[in-house]
Amino acid sequence: MVRTRVGYAGGSTEQPTYHDLADHTEAFQIDFDPTRLSYEQLVAEIWANRRGGRSYSRQYMEAVFAANAGQAAIAKARGVTAPIIEGARFWVAEDYHQKYYLRHDSTLMRELADYTPAQLRESAVAARLNGYVAGRGNAAQLNDEISTFGLSSDASSYLQRVVARR
Repeated sequence: MVRTRVGYAGGSTEQPTYHDLADHTEAFQIDFDPTRLSYEQLVAEIWANRRGGRSYSRQYMEAVFAANAGQAAIAKARGVTAPIIEGARFWVAEDYHQKYYLRHDSTLMRELADYTPAQLRESAVAARLNGYVAGRGNAAQLNDEISTFGLSSDASSYLQRVVARR
């Protein structure tokens, strides 16, 4: 995964916000390297790990927002039973919604203290850290990439302990 962002998609209004969502759905956007992970693999992983369940509002509905017809066909072939919406515009959510789990980890946020809100939102490192803090990834995966994060030795040790406790 190269980058993740949260936002709003699928609606008809311009510039939705959390407090003025209109007919949009809360969504997340994943930028990925197709030479390392295919769209089919990405959909399979997300679909296998989703929470699912019936949604009682458009704001929280489960959906796949495919960028094009090819992605929509892949999602359908992978057995996605939620709505598959092709070509929906993605609007980035407010900064305070980005990297939710990471923002609640004071140790790692101190490491990123020099990041602007936009840098935090767009950072591949912040996306990876957010995933580990949220409970995704294991110790072996972390050990393979922790040296690329640019963390201090104290923060690296801290993150390894967080992941090892799971």
